[in-house]
Amino acid sequence: MNKHDIQKEYNDWVKAGEIASKVREFSKTIIKPGVKLIDIADQIELKIKELGAVPAFPVNLSHDSFAAHCTPTSKDETVLNNQLLKVDIGVCYNGAIGDTAYTVDLSGTHAKLVEASKKAVDNALKIIKVGTTLGEIGKVIEDTITSYGFQPIRNLSGHGLDLFKIHTAPTVPNYDTKDSTMLEKGMIIAIEPFATTGGGRIRDTTHAEILMKISDKPIRDVFARKVFEEIKAFEGLPFSRRALAKTFPLPRLNLAIRQLILNGNLQEYPPLQEVNLGMVSQHEHTLLIEDEVIVLTR
Repeated sequence: MNKHDIQKEYNDWVKAGEIASKVREFSKTIIKPGVKLIDIADQIELKIKELGAVPAFPVNLSHDSFAAHCTPTSKDETVLNNQLLKVDIGVCYNGAIGDTAYTVDLSGTHAKLVEASKKAVDNALKIIKVGTTLGEIGKVIEDTITSYGFQPIRNLSGHGLDLFKIHTAPTVPNYDTKDSTMLEKGMIIAIEPFATTGGGRIRDTTHAEILMKISDKPIRDVFARKVFEEIKAFEGLPFSRRALAKTFPLPRLNLAIRQLILNGNLQEYPPLQEVNLGMVSQHEHTLLIEDEVIVLTR
């Protein structure tokens, strides 16, 4: 884990967290039955830019049994009605990242499940300090979620954050791994519990809308090269097909993306669904581990 030069970067990490918090609270005012999912995504990503940052990743709007990596397509016609919606927002400010998430229950039938993941974050925050082990965090999260009668998702986790990097070491587990690795001063981590009515595991599904550049390998196709030049503007952060579809015609764009994946330039992140199709809730905060822990996305 890269511990941070906090004196140098401190203000940027605080600012990223503040913007993420503001965007999260703004998003709560626009999520309601009858609204199109794509309109919510566009408004959230526009608000991030209005506040002087860029999306650290396409806003994740994952519903019901989907836990993560769902963002609307450019032609998405999904309208909110009674979904259990996870809203995962990432903000990048001068490379520093604020990552925060919450769950909205539009059905009015999953209050306990929503509370389980929220309480898991709250209880984890009570024990986190310099020297707390990753296993201890996982145990608190697991104990909290199971006390509500649900399961934590074991193959999703919290994570470290670094400049322009959303997922770095350490992996912050959502169950008791007995990992004795201790939190150190200067670490920046995201606590990210998922609670489910299912078995507690997720699997990849199909059609990834979210992608990320992983290599600058030479590209033979002229149009694919043109698309890749546009992708470089994301500075290594994940992006959506939807963002590129504002510049390129979708059929040719999809073909170019397929070529770039096969060529090893891009990695795709397909939607993640609970294996037993259990309902899923999620909450998340970004923390700076100092002598006194700072919740950057409070």
